[in-house]
Amino acid sequence: MKQILVIALRNLSRYRRRTVLTGSLVAIGVLFVLVFEAAAGSFKGLMIGQITDSMLGHLQIHRKGYVASIETLPLAMNLKPEAVRKIANELGKLSAIESYSPRVKFGGVFSTFTESTSVRVNGVYPERELATVPMLKGRVIAGKPDIGPGVMLVPELLARGMQVKPGDTVVLLATNADGSVNGKQIQVGGILSSISGPGGRDAYVHMDDAMEILRMEEPSVSEIAIRLKDFGQLEAVFASLSGSLGSVKNKQGKPAFEVHTWESLAPFSNVAKMIDLLTVFIRLMLVSVVLVSVMNVMIMAVYERVREIGTMAAIGTLPGTIRAMFLVEGLVLGLLGTLVGAAAGLALIGILRVAKLSYNFGQQQGLVLQPSVGAAQVLALAAIVVAVAALASLQPAIKASRMEPIEALRHS
Repeated sequence: MKQILVIALRNLSRYRRRTVLTGSLVAIGVLFVLVFEAAAGSFKGLMIGQITDSMLGHLQIHRKGYVASIETLPLAMNLKPEAVRKIANELGKLSAIESYSPRVKFGGVFSTFTESTSVRVNGVYPERELATVPMLKGRVIAGKPDIGPGVMLVPELLARGMQVKPGDTVVLLATNADGSVNGKQIQVGGILSSISGPGGRDAYVHMDDAMEILRMEEPSVSEIAIRLKDFGQLEAVFASLSGSLGSVKNKQGKPAFEVHTWESLAPFSNVAKMIDLLTVFIRLMLVSVVLVSVMNVMIMAVYERVREIGTMAAIGTLPGTIRAMFLVEGLVLGLLGTLVGAAAGLALIGILRVAKLSYNFGQQQGLVLQPSVGAAQVLALAAIVVAVAALASLQPAIKASRMEPIEALRHS
């Protein structure tokens, strides 16, 4: 095998220009794919983090049918205290869950005494909410991020339109589940930057204030947001909760609860899927480039070395050895291109990380791109390229091994 490798390297060096051009094409393809995957993965991860860590959480649990009518924020579809206790008991059994936060969501009227407008409100327990969506605090662009009793975090668009600022006193009114209207004076504690997606423009108040406004004796929560210790366990935890909570039936004998991942709640999940699909297409393009370029150079090598192949066959070289020689040439060509491309790609990714390129996405400004790739991604890409290079060499290698020595020696 060592001798075949030496011969393969010698043959590649004999046609240096063609080897360099083909290897460069493979290297450029690998470089492009690595940088694209790193940048696209960074964008996708950053946006998922913005959505899950600042408002949605990784998973949410609702009463069956709530999400289908969530636009109206129906208080009648809230989870009763007994149901909340059942869910809390199931959540306590899962070590993968880092924290969870019960929320009361309701529509209200936001009044400055001179003007009024509608507002969506989340009643939360501050410590539990900030543990579940830790980036919520970072969305506060004015005032303080504390959601204490008598304090309200107001979305930026609402604050700008109603011309309110931290420290102002406003009135929050809402209709409770029985149809009666109640209100409460409350202070604007902070202004929240808006984020695209459900909940990105909601206001926040303390759970005690929400219960007072809605005249609740016990919290009847709209949803329970969940944060995992490891985001990679999302599907496993979703399956576990769907199984355990799916067995709980209501009085009609139907499932009482529904579990949702962030993907089924956020429109950005479609963008994330498109990024994944685009990554697949980019890899397919790389495979095509490697396949065509390596196959082309190996076919040319066979046609240019017909007499040499005939001589080898005439002196007793086995067809398998001739076949292996050409296969190793293609393999080495793909491997060299992959190594150069991977090294250049990783260097460029490092430069992009140092450069800290920023971009805007919807209402979110100054997001910093931090591209990165894992060792598994690099190794997987390298394995694909080398395997395709070997595959591309297979047909020319078989053709070379099947040549008749006499006909090959007569070739001019």
